[in-house]
Amino acid sequence: MNAVVYGYLNIDGNNSDENQLKITKEAFAVIKNKKVEELEKTTNIKLNETKTTLIEKRNLFLGSKCQTFYTSDPFVVSRAFMQYIFDEQGNRFLDCISNVQHVGHCHPHVVQAIATQSSLSTCNIRFVCPLLGECSKALINTLHPSLNTIFYCNSGSEANDLALQLARDWTGGNDAIVLENAYHGHITTAAQLSPYKSEHGANIKKPEWVHIAPTPDVYRGKYRLLDEELNSPESLQNVGELYSKDVCLLIEELNKNGRKIAAFFAEALQSCGGQIIPPPGYFQSVAKAIHDNGGLVVVDEVQTGFGRVGDTFWAHQLFGHGEEEFIPDIITMGKPMGNGYPVSAVVTRREIADKLCGNAEYFNTYGGNPVACAASLAVLQIIEKEHLLKHSKQMGILFKQKLEILKSKHFCIGDIRGVGMFWGLDLVKCRKTREPANNLAKKLILKLRKEYGILLNADGPFGNVLKFKPPLCFNSDNLENVIKALDECLNELKEKEN
Repeated sequence: MNAVVYGYLNIDGNNSDENQLKITKEAFAVIKNKKVEELEKTTNIKLNETKTTLIEKRNLFLGSKCQTFYTSDPFVVSRAFMQYIFDEQGNRFLDCISNVQHVGHCHPHVVQAIATQSSLSTCNIRFVCPLLGECSKALINTLHPSLNTIFYCNSGSEANDLALQLARDWTGGNDAIVLENAYHGHITTAAQLSPYKSEHGANIKKPEWVHIAPTPDVYRGKYRLLDEELNSPESLQNVGELYSKDVCLLIEELNKNGRKIAAFFAEALQSCGGQIIPPPGYFQSVAKAIHDNGGLVVVDEVQTGFGRVGDTFWAHQLFGHGEEEFIPDIITMGKPMGNGYPVSAVVTRREIADKLCGNAEYFNTYGGNPVACAASLAVLQIIEKEHLLKHSKQMGILFKQKLEILKSKHFCIGDIRGVGMFWGLDLVKCRKTREPANNLAKKLILKLRKEYGILLNADGPFGNVLKFKPPLCFNSDNLENVIKALDECLNELKEKEN
């Protein structure tokens, strides 16, 4: 859209970031098809129905399993733009958790791309659409040259299901190794690959073909480092070898029992598992063991790809360069890919792709449809033109600095870990024992929303890790406000406890 000036909308009008680009009010007005004066009046949109009525209607028609954020007081959204969400009264909240709206809620360029293509055609992938090739080329160019073939789906769950089928068809094996606390989706096979689901009481249990390896969590996993070792390259390398040996032991057990490995599945960085950063060398060692036994390595980038980590476009690219480069056989992607529009993909090598389904074809009714491709291509264009990798990297440096200072002031913060705009605060009752403080996490989340207009969430096996995965337009002023709010909340809660 010609009228758009790429960058971020500064709703406050007081952003001090010198390097931050801005979307002009005129550009936003084009999207809304209104004059700027009219646009400003829409900031506080109020809904016609009361919050109570909206919640009652939701509960009436949706099952009890469809949970909301803030279950005791669900959040009603009237509208959202860039890093902000507005409730039913028009109150503005800073969004620190919506990693799906990757380049910002309702980013004008994505909105325009979806609207334009929707008015032209919505045909399925059996028809030839120019956007399909253009989007595919742009995606493939972000990956290692060997990863040259793409399949489109509609969700991360679908993508991981297809990845398993690809691995089985290529290897002739059936079994998969996954990590503790892993989450790969909700459809049957993806849920079976997800200990995170079974550990939360899901009816779908682990089948005999799924084997669980310890998550390479250096803070509270099977092999823990001391606090003073957490930033030691040598210690991290050593513990990575220990975790990779556990995968080797699983493979030996599989072979002894006459089973054949098809794939090792892992999120590049675990999110639901507590914002876990694997130690250096881990993935390379595991990949060698898997390949030596005829299996494939599948990396789930559904929550971590598209520049979130800052240094690289994909999180798996953080782990090694040159001869030490870690190159998966299959990569799955989703959530941020369409900035809220449902689209996902699986990328692999051509020879693996050609084995899929035997002599049958692969077809996905909506996968790779022109509107999905338009949304995905718009996201890729924004990432490039707004320099979001650079921005995410700079924000990652700030996150580390600010969170380190916060940790030094509050002993309930046991560990901080992350990269780019992917961070976790591990809250503890005692730094020595590392006992998780999940109740503190709950109190903080509610207090931040109610008193500071900040939306944050917690996860991990104990529900004690505060997760930061904001839209990439999240800026230094936003971070400053969040740190200040956390500091004040922790001080106040400590005073009440005393």
